[in-house]
Parts: sequence; C-alpha cells; structure tokens
Amino acid sequence: MKFDTPATTNPIDQLKVIGKPTDRVDGPLKTSGGAPYAYERHDAVKDPAYGYVVGAGIAKGRIAAMDLGAARASPGVLAIVTARNAGKLGKGNFNTAKLLGGPEIDHYHQALALVVAKTFEQARAAAQLVRIEYTSAPGKYDLAAEKDGAPLAKPSDFGGAPESKIGDFAGAFAAAPVQVDATYTTPDQSHAMMEPHASTAAWKGNKLTVWTANQMIAWSVGDMAKTLGIPKANVRLVSPFIGGGFGGKLWVRADALLAALGARAARRPVKVALQRPLMMNNTTHRPATIQRIRLGAGRDGKLTAIGHEGWSGDLPEGQPETAVNQTRLLYAGANRLTSTRLAVLNLPEGNAMRAPGEAPGMMALEIAMDEMAEKLGLDPIEFRIRNDTQVDPEKPERPFSQRSLIQCMRTGAEQFGWNRRKAQPAQVRDGRWLVGMGMAAAFRNNLVMKSGARVRLDNRGVVTVETDMTDIGTGSYTIIAQTAAETMGVPLEKVLVRLGDSAFPVSAGSGGQWGGNSSTAGVYAACMKLREAVAKSAGVSASDAVFADGMVRAGDRSMPLAQAAGDKGLVAEDFMEYGDLDKKYQQSTFGAHFVEVGVDAYTGEIRVRRMLAVCAAGRILNPKAARSQVIGAMTMGVGAALMEELAVDTRHGFFVNHDLAGYEVPVHADIPHQDVIFLDETDPISSPMKAKGVGELGICGIGAAVANAVYNATGARVRDYPITLDKLLDRLPVVA
Repeated sequence: MKFDTPATTNPIDQLKVIGKPTDRVDGPLKTSGGAPYAYERHDAVKDPAYGYVVGAGIAKGRIAAMDLGAARASPGVLAIVTARNAGKLGKGNFNTAKLLGGPEIDHYHQALALVVAKTFEQARAAAQLVRIEYTSAPGKYDLAAEKDGAPLAKPSDFGGAPESKIGDFAGAFAAAPVQVDATYTTPDQSHAMMEPHASTAAWKGNKLTVWTANQMIAWSVGDMAKTLGIPKANVRLVSPFIGGGFGGKLWVRADALLAALGARAARRPVKVALQRPLMMNNTTHRPATIQRIRLGAGRDGKLTAIGHEGWSGDLPEGQPETAVNQTRLLYAGANRLTSTRLAVLNLPEGNAMRAPGEAPGMMALEIAMDEMAEKLGLDPIEFRIRNDTQVDPEKPERPFSQRSLIQCMRTGAEQFGWNRRKAQPAQVRDGRWLVGMGMAAAFRNNLVMKSGARVRLDNRGVVTVETDMTDIGTGSYTIIAQTAAETMGVPLEKVLVRLGDSAFPVSAGSGGQWGGNSSTAGVYAACMKLREAVAKSAGVSASDAVFADGMVRAGDRSMPLAQAAGDKGLVAEDFMEYGDLDKKYQQSTFGAHFVEVGVDAYTGEIRVRRMLAVCAAGRILNPKAARSQVIGAMTMGVGAALMEELAVDTRHGFFVNHDLAGYEVPVHADIPHQDVIFLDETDPISSPMKAKGVGELGICGIGAAVANAVYNATGARVRDYPITLDKLLDRLPVVA
C-alpha cells in the first residue's frame, strides 16, 4: 500500500480500540518474569558457554603483544577470540569503529578479545589473565581544544546539509536593537539502559542465529552479515523483548559479533553480555556539544536574525550531533544562519541517543529564547507566540501539516498557573527554598519509514501479526494489537502479536520517534489486504464489507471471521510506503514544558517540584502508553539538566565514570508527580493512522525548562549543563 495522498475516513477512525488507554498486552509476561530477553534464552539454547569481553586499556595506539597462555590454561576455558584468529572481518555500515579491535586500537575499551568458558565465573577469571602490552599514540580528547579547527560536517540523510543561510544574518544581527550572543555546552551522556548489551549466538552449519537486544532488526542483519562476510540469508536475528535502548541498541554492537565469533570458535552456543563498566566506553553515547546562539530582535519582539552554530566531535568518519536543526524550523525570522561542525576526537563513538539533535539543541535554544524575552521585557510565552510561524521558515512555500505550538503553550500556562510566576528572579521563598518557574517549547520532527507486516486469520477467529518491529519498552506490542483489532473488527484478546524476528517482514524498527506510527501503518496495510481475502471467502464485496464483533457483514449477508478463514486459514502480507507528502508539508511534533523548582538558598541543592508537558503529536494511539513515554522522556531530560555527565579524562581519552555508581541518573526521589496533556489532534498528512511520533518529544525542551526555572528561582544563569550546585553556590542571592 502506498500513502501518497492525505488520509480520509478509514477503519482506524472508528476508535473502538485505537485511542483507548490500554494496558500492555505483554505486561503479564514482563511482570511474571516470563518475557524472554536475549541473555536468558534458555528456551531456545541448551547448555550455552559464556563469553567475557576484554576491552582496550588505552584510547589510541596498537597492541604490541598479547599473551593468552595463562588464560588458555585456566579452568573451563573453551576458546579465546581475537582479531588474529577471528578470520577476515568486514565493518558494518552503522558502526564507526571496528567492533573487534586489533592490532590498531580506535578507542578506550574497544573489544580486543573474548574469553569463552563453561561458566561465567570461569570466563571472567580467565579474562583477568589476558596480558596485553600497548604502544600508545597521541590522541585528541578535548572538544573545546579542537573546536576552532573543526570543519563543516558532511551532509547526511538524517542531519541534512551542515549549513543553511537565509537572507543577511550578519547585517541583520548587527543592526538589531536587542541582541543575545551566548555560548552553551552540553556534556557527553550515556544511554544507561537497564538491560546491558547482550546476545546469545548459535550456529547450525553455516546458518547463524543471534538472540540479541536490538532496535533495528533488518539494519543489523545486514551489518552482521557484512562483518562476518556471509550472506544475509544465513543470518537470523531474534529480539522480541528489549530492556531499554534509547538509541544505544540501534545497531549491532560488540556483544552480538563476539557471541557469534565465540560460538563458532567453541563449537557451541555462547552468550555475551557487556559488563556494565565496559558499556559506556565500548558502545555509543550522546556526544558533547558547544553551541553559539545569536538572536537579534526589534523592540516589537519580532526576531530579525537567528543564528545557531554547533560543534561536536567523533571518531574519524563519524557523525555530528545535529543540534542546530530544530532552529531551522521552530521560529520565524527573515535572516538566518545555522552550521554544524565536526571535530575528530579519539573518544568512543558518538551516535544517536533519544532525540539526537533536538534534545541537546533545544537545551541551548530555549535558554537563549528566555534570555531574549527578558531583554525585551516580554513574558517568555508571549515572545514565542510573536515569533510563531505556520510555514517552514527556510522554505515558506512548504506549510506545516499541523502546528499547534501556541495552543500547547497557552494550555500549559493555564493548567500550570503560569500567571503566578514572578518575572523578576529570586522573588519567591518557601522557607529555605528559592522557588522559580520555567518553560520551554518542545519540538521534534515527525519521520515515517516504510514498514511491513504479515497477518494470519485462523479458524478460531484469532488474528496473528508478525513483523520484525521491536518493543524497547515503548508499547509496540499493544498498539500493534490495537491496530489489528480495530481494522479486523475483533476484540483485543483475539489478536496475537509476534515481534522482533528477522524471519518476519521488515518493519520501520524502533528509532527516531518513527516506530509507533510507521509500524502500525504497516500492520494496517496488511490487515486491509487480509480484509479483501476475508471478503472474497465470504462472498461479499470488500468495499462494502463491515468488520465488527468478529464478523464480516455486507448487506443481508454475514459470516464469522473464523468461518471465513476456513480450515487452512488466510494469510496476507503488505507494507506501507510513502510518497512525497513530506516534501510538500513540513511534518513535526510540538509541545510545551513547564517546570517549578526549588533551590536551597544555602546549599544550592535543586529540587524539581512540579512538571507539566503539553503535547501535540497527531492521534494518540494509546494514551496510557504515550503518557508513559512522555514522563520517561521528561525524567531523562531532568537527568540531562541536573546530573548526567560522562566525565572525560582529556589526558588518556576515556570516560572516567563508566558505571552506574559514578554516572548519575534520576531516581524516584528526584522526580515529582508529572502531568501530561495531549491535544486532541489528528494529522492526515502523516499516515493512515493520522498519528505521529511521541516517544522523543518529551525530552526536547525539558532541560531548558529546568534551567529557566533555576534562573527564575535564583537569578543565576547557568549555560553549561548539567546545572550542579557548584555552578550556583557563589551566585546565589544573599539571604538574611
């Protein structure tokens, strides 16, 4: 099925199942411990061996010598895999550095060896006996030091052009009577998901099966095959349940490759989980940014010049953090400049983390907007409203398909009690606490991806959906079940969903906020084809058929779906692909974040007291799951604002706090009750579901809302995240 004209009325619009706050259909499995995760596939693999990864002890250089003798002689050891005995390995399309290093070393904790033994304890003990001598080479580890020499990044499919220029930015900025020119920084951040990167691998002849934690099955099948030098048809990836990903499991990582190599060497199944201290340097992370924002405005509060320049770093041939991209779309202004520059750093690979680009970009832009509003003497919401636009500012001929930013801000202001905010900072006290309010716009682009599914109807009237779509805790099982139930006219308990297997049709996968909308559209396409088969079997016209209550009806004729399926059942397979509507219309999601904080007047401790997000993201397929996604993103944004930072050792090139003891993330005590409001919106330009993505919108802007609230509470403007008390202590107002 091709979606190339705006959606009209279709079976999804019945809203009998879609749009209802539905409990997770996979909930009982997860809460009972019955959900099979990659490292626990006891049902699929008998008597596996265990692999333990040895990571590089330097950031750049070569292996001078590797002594495996003591490790090989250690009890229980079955095999040791290194680059010297692994055979010829390629490099996948989606990883920047080799997943198995040697003799060259690309970054700290790059995997250099896998020790395989009969038990985990034996593998771990033997790994400690591997002796590696290094020849170190000088590297570049400090973004600030490399900033001035960083060239423009290369164009990319997701990041677009590295530079945009509209009008005369330099002239307009110089002439603007009110100006903001400030630099903001965000640090390196870790995905820090609960489930580590983990895989179990087994060979049967020349066929490989990997049970793994992976968000994008089809991409990873291709990368695994390319790396191993075998046909894609010989690789099967299975990933039905994932304990969090946030972008860190978009691609094959070292655990999957080494499990496959270890299983081949040991001639038995092998399971590998990256030990937590290895994850933060061995896998990907959100790269640090330096962002310079210049805003020029007239006394009327209209922006005349908008400039946003971003710098980030990555390994050679890596990708930038596209922190300027939302600035190309969010506010009106005739004269515009954005640029993205990429420095070469020898730190571990930087790559996608929840809302790449917009998450760190909004952390800077939305502080700058508040700073400009204060200079103009305008309320921050009023300033944003004056600079709203209903068209793409760089391509005015292209309107937004839907843009409800003003409604989000006004709804949030009313619900949050924004009118009680004191414009002058440091005016509200609650005992020893300085209290402030802050807000920020939320923005994330809406992307759609081709997505397929297979649906089966059996003689019990059960609809089974098969697609390689994954569920990383986002609720994919449930919204896919809701889609099939709505389209086929059956109750939810008559739908079985099977996900995360490369033997199933290729889906959009989980990433970029495109998964929910795209995968359900693919299921809808397959179900519409199944409806045709059912109608034919029932002897009725598909265009006249009504599917409801487990029946198909047309005129005075009706038949149970179970009967129409016959003894052999009916099967249909299709995919949803997209035309050029995304070129005719700018498709984005919008929102507004509101935060109240308390700052201890004596210690600088920050406590978030209240939070509200108002979101406009098309049709909300499952409000319960969507709310869960948004509050999780808000929590992640609080972490980014106040505590999360991978500390870089700029001498030796690694992240020092590479475990959950040293890398701080929010816990329950850090997060108050969170409110979420979804505007009643449908977007027929987006897909037949009339939905959009929502899983990343909640993190876009929330960090700036926290920062703006801290400023309102204290009068101390912090432009370098995270906002820790040491950055506030000497700037707090004097208290009696």
